[in-house]
Amino acid sequence: MKLTELFAKDTINLSFEVFPNKKPENLESVKAKAAQIAALKPAFMSVTYGAGGGTSRFTLDIAKNIKDNCGVPVLAHLTGVSSTKEVVAQRIEELKAAGIQNIMALRGDLTPEMEGQDRSGWAYRYAIDLIHELKEKGDFCIGGGCYPEVHPEAANMAEDMKHLKEKVDAGCDFLTTQMVFDNGMFFSYLYKLRENGIMVPVIPGIMPITQAKQVESSIKMSGSFMPQKFRTLVDKFGYNDAAMKQAGIAYATEQIIDLYANGINNVHVYSMNKPDVAEAIMRNVKDILG
Repeated sequence: MKLTELFAKDTINLSFEVFPNKKPENLESVKAKAAQIAALKPAFMSVTYGAGGGTSRFTLDIAKNIKDNCGVPVLAHLTGVSSTKEVVAQRIEELKAAGIQNIMALRGDLTPEMEGQDRSGWAYRYAIDLIHELKEKGDFCIGGGCYPEVHPEAANMAEDMKHLKEKVDAGCDFLTTQMVFDNGMFFSYLYKLRENGIMVPVIPGIMPITQAKQVESSIKMSGSFMPQKFRTLVDKFGYNDAAMKQAGIAYATEQIIDLYANGINNVHVYSMNKPDVAEAIMRNVKDILG
């Protein structure tokens, strides 16, 4: 099923993300965790690609297993960073052969080694280059990423909006945000998107912070604003692993319920390959989901 069909329905949906491990010997463990999350019957699951495409060879395997053996719609990530036309063409054919209809088209995170490289010769310098390729080579439902606090490489919000509009005009069917910890910021961003003529579905990304050490890495990875309410929570419970986990799940749940209550029907959870966290959140909202 294409995710655009899901988003067109007047239903409340919750989805989860999993990511491949860099070590081949951990593939079966990740597949097992993904299957546990899939058993919760989320609306769909996404499978990431890894910085620099480092885990790309495992993405399809995990995504195909979710689709074929778990009966859950899947969104496979595909990045263009440092890839050749030949590699991307091969990946697209593999996705088509596996019957995967939904692709998250991303430029991709840069590894530290790539940061200072000359990118002028790259085949896919931006996500829009990958979107054009996907539109040309298959009948995919295409997702894109967006940053409520401005893409870190954009000069300002106006420039970021311009590039997002170009992505949507090129064929991007929906957008998923980087992790959001302040719903007010998401609603403000959604308003700006609509003002700029970007009318596709926008799915807020929620990440349950269940360990204090995740705060620094999350800020570094996404540049996300951490509201004082959340910082207070970490200060109070961060020293106690069990308390922090419970508080982090409760905070994420509160965000999700608030989004649903304010008319956002689709929420995506960055569950970090943790079936217990996904299960706790799903349990907290199961009656809301119906």
